[in-house]
Amino acid sequence: MAANRVTPVGDTQDPFAAPGSWFGTRWLVRWVKEHWLWPLLALAAFVRFYDLTAAAIWGDEGSSLLLARYSLSEIWKHAAFDVHPPLYFMLLHGWIELFGDGIFAIRCLSALAGIAAVGMGIWLVDRLATRRAAFVAGLLLALLPTAVRYSQEVRMYALLGLLLIAASVALVYWIRRPQRHRYLVVYTLLMSAALYTHYFAVLAALCHWLYLIVIRVQRGYRFRHIQRWSWWLANLAIVALYLPWLPNLLDLMQHMEQLKAGGDVGWEPAVTLSSLPSMIWSWLIQDDGESLPMLVFVALPMALLALAVVAVMRDLSVSRGSVLLALYTGLPLLLVFVVSFISPVFIERYLTAYALGLPMLAAMAVDRLYSRARLFALAVLVSLIGVELVGLSNNANVDSNDQLDRVVNYVNQHFLPGDRIITSDMLWYLSYVYYDRTGAQIRLYTPPTADGQTTRPNEYGFGTLVNRNVYLDSLAELQGQGRVWLIGTFDGPEEFSPLPATWQPSAEIHAGGIKARLFTPKPRAD
Repeated sequence: MAANRVTPVGDTQDPFAAPGSWFGTRWLVRWVKEHWLWPLLALAAFVRFYDLTAAAIWGDEGSSLLLARYSLSEIWKHAAFDVHPPLYFMLLHGWIELFGDGIFAIRCLSALAGIAAVGMGIWLVDRLATRRAAFVAGLLLALLPTAVRYSQEVRMYALLGLLLIAASVALVYWIRRPQRHRYLVVYTLLMSAALYTHYFAVLAALCHWLYLIVIRVQRGYRFRHIQRWSWWLANLAIVALYLPWLPNLLDLMQHMEQLKAGGDVGWEPAVTLSSLPSMIWSWLIQDDGESLPMLVFVALPMALLALAVVAVMRDLSVSRGSVLLALYTGLPLLLVFVVSFISPVFIERYLTAYALGLPMLAAMAVDRLYSRARLFALAVLVSLIGVELVGLSNNANVDSNDQLDRVVNYVNQHFLPGDRIITSDMLWYLSYVYYDRTGAQIRLYTPPTADGQTTRPNEYGFGTLVNRNVYLDSLAELQGQGRVWLIGTFDGPEEFSPLPATWQPSAEIHAGGIKARLFTPKPRAD
């Protein structure tokens, strides 16, 4: 098979060289000796651990922590009513058992997964192209702002990226040595784990199938892997491993309207044609870019598209590895964009795992440009790094003194036995309970609508994490019960209006978009 490969100009290695023992000593020794690899991983670690605890836990992270408090069997049960599968929450449960629930400890799980994903990306490009391309990919992956951001959150997105890139590596190794079924076993386990981590993992499976079709029908050397019984058996095994969760997924799909009613899905604004380039800008600078001049707004996505074309068109290898990366990056982006015209799900964090393909694809293009136009290739690389540094700067723009935890700590310090604490919104509730040290039951204000309809969440989505006795439908229930803390926003309409006439404000503090106000009973008139 290796004899049929046409080596690109500037290629210093054969990506289909015998891999040896994949998980054995030879592989480990080889990579330990790769001194260029460690600075890249150190850079990835630095940007992910920098200011790791600066931002307060927000609502989605709080939901992860609430779910992780349950036993493994209860996590399975409650995740069945949530919008995400259970694997990440189970891992977080075990992680907390080992390292505690301090904010640094719990965010380390994602940070380490993000760093490992950079290593996997380097490994993948090293198999598909040259060592130079692998180095550039590692540099761009280490600095990718969307990957850094979600490597600093107590959510599943960094883990998903790691699993999908690792599965792609296993696929590439199997294509090289299809007789070695252990690569497909690894692929099966990784893809199954990815599907138990996030439902959008199915898009990666689709990309892998399409890639095998492309290399089957391409001109010249044709790979017949998609016709192999082992490939079909591996995918059947993935389905079989997913069957225990399938009834939960089907039930969840039947109750999507309840999820929408609870605000857990469908809250994203409707997409427009500008949403697609905005997503690219969000991946790279953590800003939708829509305030930029139109020419600039369109130029960057078009430039990246041109790089993708260069990577694919100048790929002379028989495996056409650039096609794999192009599909992995572009297909999920386009599919989710189109689907979002029907049901808005075009959300950055859902696609961050696929954004990892963008630096790898760009690295392959830069590598191929370097062979013929070195100065231009270096200018492209410097420009990409500059854009990513802007995004990292935006990520790091967090004022640790203007965060929700400052408000909660104030309440913790001034809390007296018998005080009541009421939050106005589910997301505030999920964040607040992580920092609360009072031991009081934090309650969620859910006043009926004007026509008497309840605003309590149903049992799907975040509602599965909250007991019924947490809800408070009327502030009048608290009259005569002493001091009350109201926790809500301070830049919008009054969430708690009308307040009982017998209350008077006593103290308040605000930070991070949230305000805590203490109300005490008015003195009785003589």
